[in-house]
Amino acid sequence: MAKSFAVIGDPIDHSLSPNIHSAAFRELNLDSSYIGYRIPKGELEGGIEGLKKIKINGFNITIPHKIEMMKYLDKMDESCSIIGAVNTVVNNEGVLKGYNTDMDGFLEPIKKRNITIQNSKVLLLGAGGAARAIVAGIAKEKAASIDIANRTIEKANNLSEFARKLGLSAKVKKIESIDTTIEDYDIIINATSIGLKDEPSPISFEGINEKTVVYDIVYTPMNTDFIKKAKLKNAIIIYGYEMLLGQATRAFEIWHEMKAPYNAMKKSLLGGFWWQK
Repeated sequence: MAKSFAVIGDPIDHSLSPNIHSAAFRELNLDSSYIGYRIPKGELEGGIEGLKKIKINGFNITIPHKIEMMKYLDKMDESCSIIGAVNTVVNNEGVLKGYNTDMDGFLEPIKKRNITIQNSKVLLLGAGGAARAIVAGIAKEKAASIDIANRTIEKANNLSEFARKLGLSAKVKKIESIDTTIEDYDIIINATSIGLKDEPSPISFEGINEKTVVYDIVYTPMNTDFIKKAKLKNAIIIYGYEMLLGQATRAFEIWHEMKAPYNAMKKSLLGGFWWQK
């Protein structure tokens, strides 16, 4: 029997999820479809009722609905309740169960490289939506400490408090002061939107080396200035598209209860970046 899936949000035109999941369906000969479904802010409840009526099997949630969607769930897994946001839903005959694949998606490329987070010193730039899932992942893997730098100190303080509740040693730093202590960190993560419009990296990377892990969650452009500057120092690079792919494969496995065809999904995703340097 045919299954249907969607991604909901606003805007939705830019979403790469339909291509990624459709490639997986083709690879495994699954009778399934996946579409982008625009639901404007303030219209989430009606949009969900519409999805239930067409008996959708599952859907992803993106901006601006990831937090509001929590109140429409009948059940949720632990990742949802810890992070306080949902990005993947299973519809079982009208019963909606929520998951958050952001944490697993973030950790996936780190694990693929056999990088150990345990006992490492982490610098996180940004304290927005994705940052909570990243902090949860860093705490789960038992890092030694995390320093959080953000333009809005209040947001950084809130995230730092969240990190401490998860048992992580956390401090707030000013972005301007980072360059003087950059060599102290084993892992540096950009969870801001800096780079989306090709803005210059917020930090210089003077003092890092080939053992430093540099992770940018911005996935378009693939080679942000943040990534380019880290490459000049021969750092270990993790691209934003890898987190996106990790999120998508985890959602696929939740919905279909089978291993996702990683390489087919990766090929489809990178096809959207062929024109980038």
